[in-house]
Amino acid sequence: MISKKIVVVDDDESIRKTFFLILQKKFRVFPVKDAKEALSRFKSANFDLIIADINLPDLNGMDMIGKFRALGYKGEAILISAHPDLVRMDDMRRFSISHFFVKPLDLGALNKSIDYLLFSKEQEEKRLGG
Repeated sequence: MISKKIVVVDDDESIRKTFFLILQKKFRVFPVKDAKEALSRFKSANFDLIIADINLPDLNGMDMIGKFRALGYKGEAILISAHPDLVRMDDMRRFSISHFFVKPLDLGALNKSIDYLLFSKEQEEKRLGG
């Protein structure tokens, strides 16, 4: 049974489709085109991971993750971008963004990070009693 839910926010349809095709075997994947759609569809939904492009048409991905955090989202977050110069490490820490990947994406490394965030980290916390 697939129980982990991932929201993928990217204005590039090919990126959304790629994520959907790669991740759908292990996760419930919800691809959306911009921050406005993500915030309106998922503000009260329970999901485990946000994967967001930093350069979205309406609100950058980092600020969108900040809005989700303000709404009480405590899950994991991964930021992706073709423009690494737009990413500030202090903002990543402030919004508890776990990983950052530069486009074009290394899908193998991205898959390992997702598995770690959603499975290994969970097992480690159980082992440590937290």
